[in-house]
Amino acid sequence: MKVFLFVLAATVFEAVGDAVIRIAVHTGNMRARVMFFLLGSLLLTAYGTCLNIAPVEFATVVGLYIALLFIVFQITNYLFFDVAPTIPVLLGGVLILSGSAIVYLWRPVVE
Repeated sequence: MKVFLFVLAATVFEAVGDAVIRIAVHTGNMRARVMFFLLGSLLLTAYGTCLNIAPVEFATVVGLYIALLFIVFQITNYLFFDVAPTIPVLLGGVLILSGSAIVYLWRPVVE
């Protein structure tokens, strides 16, 4: 559960940090733009830190990370930009989640 929370926090920081940077790029007010860039930078730094201090080797949770990243990016896109995922995105997401489950859950049989 601890590993899941680290990976979840990292994906939330990454998705929200990216969204804030996108807002900064399209903001006309220079003061607001600088503030958004600083906030986005802090969130992306928190993402990298969270992912790298997780108490597990990243290679072992990459499937979980990719699955959560897809889900969190879709939620963030909807909350920040009011853009719902389209049918092709949802179908692709099923493939991403399926592949992520294989990567995360597959354990070789030791004989």
